[in-house]
Amino acid sequence: MSQTDTVVTPPAKVARAEAAAARTEKLVERFQRQGALAVLALVIIIGAITWDSFRTYDNLGTVLISTAPPALIALGMTFVIISGGIDLSVGSLYVLGGVLAAWASQYGTWAAFALPLVVCGVFGLVQGSIIAYARLAPFIVTLAGLLGARGLMLALSDEGADTYLVKTDAFKHFGSGTLGGIGYPVYLVIALFALGMLLLYRTRFGQSVYAIGGNEDAARLMGVKIRSTQIRVYVLSGVLAGLAGAINAARLGSGVTVLGTGMELDAIAAVVIGGTLLTGGAGTLGGTIAGVLLLQVIQNLINQSGRITSAWQTVISGAFIALVVVVQTYLARLRRVSSG
Repeated sequence: MSQTDTVVTPPAKVARAEAAAARTEKLVERFQRQGALAVLALVIIIGAITWDSFRTYDNLGTVLISTAPPALIALGMTFVIISGGIDLSVGSLYVLGGVLAAWASQYGTWAAFALPLVVCGVFGLVQGSIIAYARLAPFIVTLAGLLGARGLMLALSDEGADTYLVKTDAFKHFGSGTLGGIGYPVYLVIALFALGMLLLYRTRFGQSVYAIGGNEDAARLMGVKIRSTQIRVYVLSGVLAGLAGAINAARLGSGVTVLGTGMELDAIAAVVIGGTLLTGGAGTLGGTIAGVLLLQVIQNLINQSGRITSAWQTVISGAFIALVVVVQTYLARLRRVSSG
């Protein structure tokens, strides 16, 4: 064979290679989206076999009610991360929302819900506007929001010395009451996730969120309203963080000022575990709720064992999150290779 000769691959072989690459990409994508659900099912099975107390109905209710506030925060965080952003202020907005709700409860249930939603929504509006118009990094802007919201909470509570008690029985009952053994906040979370799925998958706004996270320049050329979409996702994140704080205040009967530290990291972890890429442009709300439940179930199993200190609980949770992030990164690279 001369040097000018070339080897021609048979068309059938090329077709088989392309089909194999397509199958690999589809399998990786499915695992990336549903991996958290599969791991959740496995962890639940292990817990049910190992501890009798884990599979009781009361424990199920405990897990679900403890999932409600972080699930709401993760819901808003999913929109933010899919759009290519990040929101570090949600932990502070969460505790600020709880303090505002407890204080406003003296004026009735509607005030207890409305005040934290409005104030935290304004925080989201300001942050989103700065990110959209000043073109500053979301990390820096929301870090400033974290400090600002925490400072406002401390100012309202006299440096944390004052704890406002919930004054309205109806508001308190919403946090502690149950229907069929399941807390009312759980039903609210289910309804909001259903609404969020409709918003993300079936509206122009949801399509814009995906487009901006995938490629902002391409989205701009497609006529996507970049600024208004970015502002909306941060307003949504702020409102949901405030709502989570209000629900927690109703459940505890007071606006506790020492909560919220690290909540933003837990929300980001749940979103990433659920298959949403930190780089943006891909993710599902179904994966997010599976990620939130997985973290809560693992925490519940650690408590069931009764042998692990709180320090080691943090170590275990951190190691698990790091493992998931590594796996997600590997899967993302594998998808790029198979699609390329």
